[in-house]
Amino acid sequence: MAWLCPFCLLPPAGMNLAYTAILLWLCGSFQAFEIVEKENIFQRTPCPAFLMFDNVAYLADMSFELPCHCKPEDVSAVVWYYQKHLGSSHTKVLTDFDGRVLTEAAQVRVGSDMLVRFSIHMFSLLVFRSQPEDSGLYFCGTRKGDYFYAYDVDIQSSERIVATFRDQGQEPFADEYHGTLHVFTTFWEWTPCDRCGVRGEQWRIGLCYLQSPDLSPRYQKTLPDVVSCGSRAVSRELQTKTRDHTPEVLIRSCLAPCHNRKTIHKGVMAIFNYVSKVGSRPWVPQVPIQFHQQRLGHGLIISCPGARPEHAVAWDKNHQHLYRTQYLIGVNRSMRVFIDHGNHLHIRFAQLTDRGIYYCWRQGVRVAGFRLGVTSLGRYQASFSDPETRAALMLTLIGYLLITAVFVIIHLCRCCCHLFYCCPNFSPRISLPQL
Repeated sequence: MAWLCPFCLLPPAGMNLAYTAILLWLCGSFQAFEIVEKENIFQRTPCPAFLMFDNVAYLADMSFELPCHCKPEDVSAVVWYYQKHLGSSHTKVLTDFDGRVLTEAAQVRVGSDMLVRFSIHMFSLLVFRSQPEDSGLYFCGTRKGDYFYAYDVDIQSSERIVATFRDQGQEPFADEYHGTLHVFTTFWEWTPCDRCGVRGEQWRIGLCYLQSPDLSPRYQKTLPDVVSCGSRAVSRELQTKTRDHTPEVLIRSCLAPCHNRKTIHKGVMAIFNYVSKVGSRPWVPQVPIQFHQQRLGHGLIISCPGARPEHAVAWDKNHQHLYRTQYLIGVNRSMRVFIDHGNHLHIRFAQLTDRGIYYCWRQGVRVAGFRLGVTSLGRYQASFSDPETRAALMLTLIGYLLITAVFVIIHLCRCCCHLFYCCPNFSPRISLPQL
């Protein structure tokens, strides 16, 4: 049976208008069918009679999505609300009341307020680069404040995360037991190998969870009586017993073959052939290269394009592989070049030896390069957003305060000495000549 394209049939000249009307009607019917199919998802998912909270946990700096799994049929737009604690008088409204807020993840900066780090798409709430302060309760509802679905979100900090290297024989944390309280680590799936063709690394993130019969029944759990350690279902007494159980990351070596290597475009090849010397072989980069000039002694943070904390990201300097076993933050306190848990490459106090090309791998594919040059010339525009400028101002202010304190203490001592006549007079005595 052969398929016919209705657009390929040529009707008579007098039927053009009627034919076009029929095609538009058919297209509109198809689009309406798609919309009805999407709305039927909410019809098949009834809202709970009593509002419950789904417990979810993420690591800081991760982006997450909260779907609104149910809503009444007559509701065309949802409104998302946020509360730090259940019943709190302070509630944030995360919407434009039309349910169509869109935010580009690339434009969100670390540490920004949650009101500029969220997005709403197809009734779902997206939060970019989450922070521990974003932990709390999220409600999906209407403008009038009627709630349909709710989440209990726990964002665990990565500042105290512990790295465990399998190749060195290290083991993750052991489970803790405090009476009926069971504290343990739940690990995610292993990431793909971060490099291909050479030895790479892969890791899995582990978050803190606990099991206790003393949890609030209003919070839904994947397993009976099991929630994340920062859940609102956990009382303060139980949370104090879980403070020492921090998130973990397991790291091990891997080796994966390369598939579907991308070749450079012909247009870029023509440009390099044009600028190269006659008779010499041009240097052709296999990935896009970005050039950056950094002042000597100043810090630099490099991000991999399109990478997120949950992605497998690796860094190379020229032909040197920067493995996490040596360059992960926290391995050595005196590290000047390191990789943080958000997959960013940090260079503190840039030196001339830092010159070179830094390649970025994402999900086992080399995607970008950064050609870094270090110079001691040029003027540096100071800004309060620069951490080095803030540190210099802080040190200068502390120095002035110390000098002022010493000055005041010396004068107070002199005043006390003059008041109580307990100090000798060191002023020189001048004898007047006798007439």
